[in-house]
Amino acid sequence: MALTLAGAFRSELTIRKSRFLGCVQPVAGRPAAITIVEGLRSQHPGAAHVCWALLAGGQSAANDDGEPGGTAGRPMLEVLRHQQLEGVLATVVRYFGGVKLGAGGLVRAYTDAVAQALLQAEKLPLQRMLQLACSVPYALEGMVRRELQGAGALLGEVRHAAVVEIAFSVPEDSEPALRARLNEAGQGALAWCEPPS
Repeated sequence: MALTLAGAFRSELTIRKSRFLGCVQPVAGRPAAITIVEGLRSQHPGAAHVCWALLAGGQSAANDDGEPGGTAGRPMLEVLRHQQLEGVLATVVRYFGGVKLGAGGLVRAYTDAVAQALLQAEKLPLQRMLQLACSVPYALEGMVRRELQGAGALLGEVRHAAVVEIAFSVPEDSEPALRARLNEAGQGALAWCEPPS
């Protein structure tokens, strides 16, 4: 089962005068990850490197940020994979202390910075959300909203036209029971439609 993190968790290591500031945190995808990395660059203008690894399905990526190829981002990504994480960004900010660590030393330093942060991290089962939409007569809108709230669904766009079109996302494991309850309560007046993209 894939896991994600409850929040951001940090570590700090000093190895042969270089400081490594590690952080692991949940992210929605690559755009959010890039924003976080750019924020770290502006917070740490004196840092030599801001390396990162993102494990997020088809948006996964790793970046060595000027360190020798394969010594930072890829090893950090492997630590995340080994922990069966998904939707997680690992970053390590390095302040160079004047002593070169060599390729093996860099790999150990970057993986240790991520591993130390993960030791403190609270891991949660990853809940996949399904995007759904339905249309109902105005008289049933309140009932649908109550059912969605009771199922832990997140309300999306609601359009009022000839009927009320309601888009929402629901945890994957709650979807079958919610769909059955809505079908029964709608008594044939509820129609399922494509969620807006």
